[in-house]
Parts: sequence; C-alpha cells; structure tokens
Amino acid sequence: MNDNIFRLFAVIIMLIGVSISIFFRRKADKEGGDKISLREEGTAMMLALRVFGLAGWLSVFTYMLNPDWMAWSRVNLPDWARWLGIGMGVLGDVFSWWVFSNLGNNVTPTIVTRQKARLVTSGPYRWIRHPLYVMGLIVFIGFALGAENWFIALTGSLGFVLLTIRAREEEARLIEKFGDKYRLYMKNTGRFFPKLTK
Repeated sequence: MNDNIFRLFAVIIMLIGVSISIFFRRKADKEGGDKISLREEGTAMMLALRVFGLAGWLSVFTYMLNPDWMAWSRVNLPDWARWLGIGMGVLGDVFSWWVFSNLGNNVTPTIVTRQKARLVTSGPYRWIRHPLYVMGLIVFIGFALGAENWFIALTGSLGFVLLTIRAREEEARLIEKFGDKYRLYMKNTGRFFPKLTK
C-alpha cells in the first residue's frame, strides 16, 4: 500500500495529539498557580528523558517528512500491522483527551506536584496511576507500526522504561503530599495496568 496514506494518518494523529497536550498544559500552567522547574526532577532523569524523547520525536518527524531518510531502520510489515498502528495512534489521541481532561490543572512536565494539586481518581485514574505514560507508549508503538520502523519502537520503549523508573519517585512525592489517601489509592489501582483483583 502507498506509504503516503500512512504518513498522512501519522501527521493527523500527531497534530491532534500535540494540540490536546498543548491546550491542557497551557491551561494548567495558567490556572495552576505555580511555575514548575524541570530541574527539580534531577539532572540525570531530566536529560535521559529529553534525549530519548527528542530522538523518538525526531524520528517520527523525519518519517513524516521523508520515509527514505528512515529507511535504514525500516522493517517490512503487513498492511494489517500498519493499520493496527494507525488505530493505536487514534486510540492514543482519544486516550490523551480522556487523561488530560481528568488530570486538569495537575499536569506538569516533571514529577513535581503543584501546590494546589488534588488527588485525581476519576476517568482512567480510577484504574491506573500513570495513564499518561501508558498513552505515550501506545502512541509511539502505533507510530512505529505505521511507519514500519524499529528505531521509533526502540526509542518509545526505552522512554517508557525511563518513565517506569521515574514513576517510583513520582509516587514517593505523591505519598508525601497526600499521605494515607495516596497509599489507599495505590492499593486499589495498578501502576500501568488495572489490577485484576483488589
């Protein structure tokens, strides 16, 4: 099938996802009441996430501009796998809206919580504690399948591994902020996947 169709879908998915993210992040920065510093995350984690994030997003943009520039990391996939990737991208955009609209003004670019933060337990947060990280993984794997590209899959997967490490520190900070309320929330939810039993 013509690669331009998959590129067009990738561009649309990207534009929608970025628009959702920018809208909710700007709203949170404006209404959240405090400025969040990237430095509070720690230099090593901040740099690692930015490097893998930049590599991942640049590879997606490069594919969208000219797939031949990413030919060195292309794998041949059947059309159904590529369409599955497009479906994952669309699902990622819908999930993104759901996550951000429930997170509200709590969204920050780091593990630091806002002073006026509230514990969110609605929407996807009813079942999992870090749906934003899961959404990112879904979108990156979707882009990788749609683009038939192992490098996009690798950068997305390594980014997710870093986020799993980051999640531990984030949860420690949330326990400091919300105490037993957050501990109870942890007992009833999974970190990245819903708990099957409680």
